[in-house]
Amino acid sequence: MALALLAATLLAVDYNLTRPAGELSAIQVRERILAISAVSFILALLIAFLVSRSLSLRIRRLKLLAESFPGGKNVDRPMEESSDELGSLERSLAGVAIELQKLVDSLRYESARRQTILSSMTEGVLAVDQDLRVTFCNRSFLRAIDFRGVRSEGRFLLELVRDTGLQEMLRAVLHSGEAQKSRFRLSAANARTFEVQATPLEMPIGRGAIAILHDITDLERLEQVRKDFVANVSHEFRTPLSGIIGYADTLLDGALEDRKNNRQFVEIIRANAVRLSNIAADLLILSEIESGADPAEPDIISVRGVIDAAIATVAAEARVRDVNVVRQEVENLFVSGSRLRLEQAILNLLANAIKFNRPGGEVWVSAARDGDGHITIGIADNGAGIPSQDLPRIFERFYRVDKARSRQVGGTGLGLSIVKHVVERMNGSIQVESQLGSGSKFTLLLPESNSVPS
Repeated sequence: MALALLAATLLAVDYNLTRPAGELSAIQVRERILAISAVSFILALLIAFLVSRSLSLRIRRLKLLAESFPGGKNVDRPMEESSDELGSLERSLAGVAIELQKLVDSLRYESARRQTILSSMTEGVLAVDQDLRVTFCNRSFLRAIDFRGVRSEGRFLLELVRDTGLQEMLRAVLHSGEAQKSRFRLSAANARTFEVQATPLEMPIGRGAIAILHDITDLERLEQVRKDFVANVSHEFRTPLSGIIGYADTLLDGALEDRKNNRQFVEIIRANAVRLSNIAADLLILSEIESGADPAEPDIISVRGVIDAAIATVAAEARVRDVNVVRQEVENLFVSGSRLRLEQAILNLLANAIKFNRPGGEVWVSAARDGDGHITIGIADNGAGIPSQDLPRIFERFYRVDKARSRQVGGTGLGLSIVKHVVERMNGSIQVESQLGSGSKFTLLLPESNSVPS
């Protein structure tokens, strides 16, 4: 453009110089030359300004486009249809911005998904850097350590978990670069046992470690219950079997001819056999209840009828032990379930209230609506009572508060476990209140039946 202006100026000057001398004076020639030069200069400045402004605008568009990386916020703006190098560069940058935006969106989605998965896991998740600073932990981990602070990330692990076992395990993983598995108990407020799997974690700032904490407290408790059950069953069977074998051997060794003692020995053998039969029967009942072997169609049960039948069954034993069983006023209420099982549950509670009572003691039986669509059946006594530390375990199989007295009165240790399972099968619950030396009260809460037998 500048060359074109220069050429036009030279042509104009040449035209003026080649005209006849008589037509123009020297001063006029110079004035025309200066005018032509001025016009050419102004045109050059105008053209330069327009070209510079156009370049500046395009460069500014490229700058805005580059500054929007990643994301390409300005990609949706219309681009000039230009075939020069700047147009090609702008189109290339716009394409890169779009691809970067797709990549960023994909990374954000994956990050959000992983964050959601890790945060919602029931297992505790913990990630630390090479200095054992917490880089990530989910809510399950914070609940496990009973964390009550505001922010956990960025803090040293020892600030969150006082137990050194987890810290030493993660330090070993960082040092060796190999996965490790361990089991230990966190001494937080809830004091639960965890099985921990820790593996190395590559991070931008160096090697870190990630640990998954699986809560096995309930599994350990169930395993202990299973071991206790096997041990208790073995013990309960061994004791009467030892008596049967011992007295049978005594009879075989000549005591059959001893008319003074042989009948007593046979009675002892029979008593131990009855005890074995009772244990086996209770175990079978418990197994049937847990397996759901009861009829699928429930019966409509009269609560008053079940209570009267149970009281009649234990009346003889109550007289022998000098315990008075009092049935308080009971409305004509109905529940849905197995009559045999409910009668068995109430019978077990009455038998315990009588066995563990004192001479001259009393047992009270009541039933009423609670006003919330449920029926409460209460069995209370003024006997020995239950120590507070034993209350959480009385519904476990074979658990006895007073083992010596339980065997003396002939209990199997399965009665309350049967009661609990029967009530839960009927969609109810059982509660117990007791004070040592003042007696106990068991309350069954069962849903009332809407149907009434004709």
